[in-house]
Amino acid sequence: MQIQNNFSLKKYNTFGIEAKAKQFVAVHSVEELKQILATHKTDAKFILGGGSNMLLTQDIDALVIHVDLKGKKIIKEDDDSVWVESQAGEVWHEFVLWSIDQNLGGLENMSLIPGNVGTTPVQNIGAYGTEIKDTFVSCTAVDIATQELRTFTKDECKFGYRESIFKQEAKDNYVITSVVFKLTKRNHKINTAYGDITKELEKNNIVTPTLKEVSNAVIAIRQSKLPDPKELGNSGSFFKNPIIAKELYEKAHAHFPEMPHYVVSETEVKVPAGWLIEQAGFKGKRFGDAGIHKNQALVLVNYGNATGQEILAVSRDIQATVLNKFGIAIEAEVNVI
Repeated sequence: MQIQNNFSLKKYNTFGIEAKAKQFVAVHSVEELKQILATHKTDAKFILGGGSNMLLTQDIDALVIHVDLKGKKIIKEDDDSVWVESQAGEVWHEFVLWSIDQNLGGLENMSLIPGNVGTTPVQNIGAYGTEIKDTFVSCTAVDIATQELRTFTKDECKFGYRESIFKQEAKDNYVITSVVFKLTKRNHKINTAYGDITKELEKNNIVTPTLKEVSNAVIAIRQSKLPDPKELGNSGSFFKNPIIAKELYEKAHAHFPEMPHYVVSETEVKVPAGWLIEQAGFKGKRFGDAGIHKNQALVLVNYGNATGQEILAVSRDIQATVLNKFGIAIEAEVNVI
């Protein structure tokens, strides 16, 4: 372990924002993590995973600890399922592809989501009809204050739509070091109900898709809509799809009858934020080096040298315009630092 000063974080965030860390260190084991937390107890700390779900709007005046724990293994199995433990620093998409190569089902709809395994429970990431909570068993985390290990069960994580205990009462208190998933060995529950997946499979004349074919369909859809962060800085979907009261939806729908929605409960519906943003006229717009992607209005992009403040200003303009036009508030899914 080597602590570096005034360290550039440009390569450590998928937006490609130039920001400096006062200090930076990468840890490769739980013991290294405990050691650095113990020896820097009173220092301000910032925990960094894959850098895929954050917008840096300033330099980090703290010790940035990059969690780079690697490894995965099957820890338990029966006739139908396996329990796989992955270390937090594993790249999520690579882990998904590995599980598919082992013919293990449950993660295929979340192919190509950027980031590392350790941050997936924080956000309860999801795509195309599945979420982390569907396969999540538990995660192990280090208490930042005491350096003690704690295991969080699925119930203890309090998962919601892009929500968990790690974004609420446990925020900034723990560092997730590994995650356990329960995946299927046979009788896979293939989920192709999402319209785009169905269309992609039909286009390729696939009637009974395998795990790999579902994954390939998801990858094709995402690549057609979402830019590669290595080529165009972005953090995937910048906004959450708003879940609103049925009465509010009906009021907005009366003025905009083409507004799509998905029923969440008897009293709530979900409205696609991308549709709202596109109808507000932002899709494909550019403001200097900050902009909205031409193929997906949910994605804000850095065309080269945008600052985090510039991208944040665009996001706030979008939020204000959507609220004024539709009466619907949209929240950032990305963590603004």
